[in-house]
Amino acid sequence: MQVLLDALLEGAHDPVLEGIEVVVQPALSTSGEDVLSAAGYILGTTANFGYMSGALKHFFDSTFMAIGGSLSDDGSAAGSSGVTAGRPFGLYVHGRYDTTGAVRSVLGIVGALRWRQSADVLEVLGAVTQNDLDAAYNLGATLAAGLT
Repeated sequence: MQVLLDALLEGAHDPVLEGIEVVVQPALSTSGEDVLSAAGYILGTTANFGYMSGALKHFFDSTFMAIGGSLSDDGSAAGSSGVTAGRPFGLYVHGRYDTTGAVRSVLGIVGALRWRQSADVLEVLGAVTQNDLDAAYNLGATLAAGLT
């Protein structure tokens, strides 16, 4: 995950992009205020037992209501109140064998928040290759370019 993050940050800091401040915030210590103050988001997670990491799940559990999510009477996500709706996001997922469940779970939550997907999901299986690093660079650059 670290090498993917490093490549992604290189892309977000591409010299042709100006005026972009990138803040790396660990999922376990991110607050609703952190999310509200950002113009866009790149989410990264491992794929664990067919789901997103516990850290990313904790992030969503602890910030969902504060960042514009709402719940229906049965406790399911009811969509966004609009506080962060429309903000761009990107997602990268690394798994050993499969990333399907992790991607689906994250996209379900960001869909309820009505965030706007700004790039294809980067799904990496097994050992990270140079092609994966190039794709991570492009993900960071794409999201940053969309914010300029």
